Amino acid sequence: MFTQEQLESLNNPLENHRIKSRSKGNTNLSYLEGFDILDTANRIFGYGNWDYAISKLEQVSQEINQNQNHVVCYKAVVQVLVHNKDHSQNVSREDVGFGTGIAKTLADAHEGAAKEAITDSIKRAMRSFGNQFGNSLYSKDKTHQNNQAQNNNQTYQPQLNNVPQQQNSSYSPNNHQTQNSSYSPNNHQTQNQPPQAPYHNQQDFSQLTNLGLTVMQQGENLVVLGENVFANKDTIKANGFRWDGQNKTWYMPLRQAA
Repeated sequence: MFTQEQLESLNNPLENHRIKSRSKGNTNLSYLEGFDILDTANRIFGYGNWDYAISKLEQVSQEINQNQNHVVCYKAVVQVLVHNKDHSQNVSREDVGFGTGIAKTLADAHEGAAKEAITDSIKRAMRSFGNQFGNSLYSKDKTHQNNQAQNNNQTYQPQLNNVPQQQNSSYSPNNHQTQNSSYSPNNHQTQNQPPQAPYHNQQDFSQLTNLGLTVMQQGENLVVLGENVFANKDTIKANGFRWDGQNKTWYMPLRQAA
């Protein structure tokens, strides 16, 4: 069915630079992005030697969250079919995926949820072909998972180091109540920002964490951090965050998320 070259590619270790990480509660989860899965399938199997079909796509739930955004969940079942070079043989895989869409308009929420569910089911079906499609990420014993979690933590370390040590030791929410009770970029210069810590209710912003973003608590505000903040600005805005042009940060007053 597969050529020797394809088998060698499938058996190669997963490269760390392809692995992304996101927080879910107190756990760091490693994953591969949807476009990476498609690119890998094209590279290993060939552009015309694999395809997929949506077996089922159905809505699971619909509600409105505390920010008055529509929250829609979808479930998808997708079948992946991989052919050999002359299409005389094929292998099929099928799996289920889930997606959540959060948006101001109901149509956008449905669109986001449906697309995310289909992408998730494709990724889950493809992982049965081994390491190159992220199957090893499901093993907690893999060293690259620990390395990725460490890299994820280091992403935020420079911002913590920007806060002078003397201010950290003397920082008290009571001493900053006036400045933080009404957020103003002029009152939050970078050198005066309080230390950051992961927001304890990451599940409240599951659509952001599913995109590999992290919500951090910084004093009396929540901020969004991650590599893809700019690319996902519309989703971040739909979750109730506002842009601070001076500090280049998406923020939300903590009381608004309560």
